[in-house]
Amino acid sequence: MVGHCTLGRMNDWPQGWSGNNGGDRQGSGSASAQPEGARVMRQVQRGQGGAPRSSAPPHGVPPQQSYTDGHGDNGYDGYNTGQVYGGGGGPQGPGPDGRPGRPAPNWRKRIKWISITVVTLLVVVSVGTYFWADSKLNRDVDLSKVIDRPDAGEGTNYLIVGSDSREGMSAEEKKKLHTGSADGKRTDSMMILHVGDNGNTMISLPRDSNVTIPTFVGSESGKTFQGTGRQVKLNAAYAEDGPELLVRTVESNTGLRIDHYAEIGFAGFAKIVDSVGGVEIEIPKGGMKDTKSGADFEAGKQTLNGEQSLAFVRTRYALAGSDLDRTKNQQKFLSALANQTATPSTVLNPFKLYPTLSSGLDTLTVDKDMSLWDLGSMFLAMKGVTSGDGKSMNMPISGNTGNGNLQWDTAKVKQLVEQLKNDEKVTVTSDR
Repeated sequence: MVGHCTLGRMNDWPQGWSGNNGGDRQGSGSASAQPEGARVMRQVQRGQGGAPRSSAPPHGVPPQQSYTDGHGDNGYDGYNTGQVYGGGGGPQGPGPDGRPGRPAPNWRKRIKWISITVVTLLVVVSVGTYFWADSKLNRDVDLSKVIDRPDAGEGTNYLIVGSDSREGMSAEEKKKLHTGSADGKRTDSMMILHVGDNGNTMISLPRDSNVTIPTFVGSESGKTFQGTGRQVKLNAAYAEDGPELLVRTVESNTGLRIDHYAEIGFAGFAKIVDSVGGVEIEIPKGGMKDTKSGADFEAGKQTLNGEQSLAFVRTRYALAGSDLDRTKNQQKFLSALANQTATPSTVLNPFKLYPTLSSGLDTLTVDKDMSLWDLGSMFLAMKGVTSGDGKSMNMPISGNTGNGNLQWDTAKVKQLVEQLKNDEKVTVTSDR
């Protein structure tokens, strides 16, 4: 009775859910019984020669979606479409796993922020460089100590001086650069640079120019020294009382007001040349040899290092025109140096730009009112003039004085100064 009841309950199970997987097979321990996975997934197996067997789930199990051989909306045809989980795609459609794709990048927004970042970085670097360079300027010249000054004219006038200062140089460096060991400082080159709206002009002042020392106030003592009409070479004014007396003497003998002063010594000059990798210069036919300056060059184009460059601009005894020819060589070299320094390979390369600025600014002496902007304007004007965009000349010379100094051509100098004061195009020429 009990067995009958039990068998009755088992027969109440839906077809296909008995231990008999074969339908008409008996028992659940048959060796031919199919694996559990096959029994559970029977509904997804295709029948051979007919439709798959329909089975109902056991009690308490939610009905499963059926898969048929048909092509209904939810049909399964035996091939994976890659969208097992479904789901709508994003703007770019679904990804490989069927999930929504990432939205397309907003390149306009990215470019905007990249541009802002780059501009900000450039501003920060530029401002930092400006204040760094400005702090390195030696503003030791006080032009307020210069008395009886001419009226200011149009444009800006710079007095640019190359001194033979040996300050900070070791005995070995002095020997290497052939500077000697003379005490004090003297000017080795002097130039007036006029920057204006009608063309820039650079005028070399030969160191042997004959000038009159005027009444002046000592830069250190503050004592007034009355002028006596004493005539000396121009570089003697600098040797006597430094930059302030040199400016006073130039202004007194020309009538032209000097707005700014800039000076660089031997060591600084050589360092600038070395920092830019040397300067290419054309040595004239016959070459150049001067034991006093150390110059020993064959004719032709060649690249000079700092030591050689200093010898080139200082040489005068090997030149037919002595100091006058030397001033021409100095202008020629400044042109080459300015063009070499202002190239993109120097300006845009921080590993070259900063050493160049540092070597130049460390040994550069300017007046107290000289800003870095004024210095930049002076440099660009020099570059332009020496490259042909402007006029370069010697101070007009009429001959020699009885003491052997070079005498300025008074009439031409007066006309030249008037043209500079009025910022007119310079028409005056020098014969030497």
